[in-house]
Amino acid sequence: MATTSTPQLSTCCLQASLWEGTPTGTETTLDGVPNPTYIAYPPSTTTTANAILYIHDLLGWTFPNARLAADALARATNATVYLPDFLGGEVIDFDAALAGRFHELDMPGLKARNAREVREPEVLAYARVLREVYKGGRVGVVGYCYGGWAALRVGGEEFAGEFGGRGLVDCVAVGHPSMLVPGDVEGLRVPVQFLAPELDEVFTAELKLLAFTALQKSGVPFDYQHFPGVTHGCLQRGNADAKGGEGGYG
Repeated sequence: MATTSTPQLSTCCLQASLWEGTPTGTETTLDGVPNPTYIAYPPSTTTTANAILYIHDLLGWTFPNARLAADALARATNATVYLPDFLGGEVIDFDAALAGRFHELDMPGLKARNAREVREPEVLAYARVLREVYKGGRVGVVGYCYGGWAALRVGGEEFAGEFGGRGLVDCVAVGHPSMLVPGDVEGLRVPVQFLAPELDEVFTAELKLLAFTALQKSGVPFDYQHFPGVTHGCLQRGNADAKGGEGGYG
């Protein structure tokens, strides 16, 4: 079981810039799970044998950047990407977030309504459904910011014995994860990639060090990408016009 600590969120988990483009996927609901889902399909006309579970940040599954990223991920991997709602239907005021009016957003309530113990069961349930649907292929999971802790949990040792010992997923990738506790990293049993901005008050230097030390101790293959001069949230909500050397999102 994941060890306990004090998971963190900050207004930087909502700071955002809006990307250009129009999402091209579809919305549906999978049999066995109630979460409405955005699905991004790969360009191949043949049926893909692989899937990626995309766990969104606090701006949710309807935020255009998340859907554009899902589309790009489907094109890059030739896998079908599933972006479900894991906020219980709650939609953040995008205009307030984009304008930096964080005082208009209920951060304490948002965190309480979407606490780890609230959302973890449905994240695991969704991963199990995908693994069953794609039992002949591979399933990966990616998580950004709020979705980071959840993606790591899906790859945890507690679930390694499921599905004939394959576990729920074959690999994990997280970008500027938030709400982590040490056990999320210590319990990983599948290959993992960390995408880490240099300037991050949530994925702190202490947690970054933990990622290195715990994963080397466990023997799990991992890739760690360091992005100098940019801040928490840059990979999901970054401003491409900002100068990284100035601590911007780009």
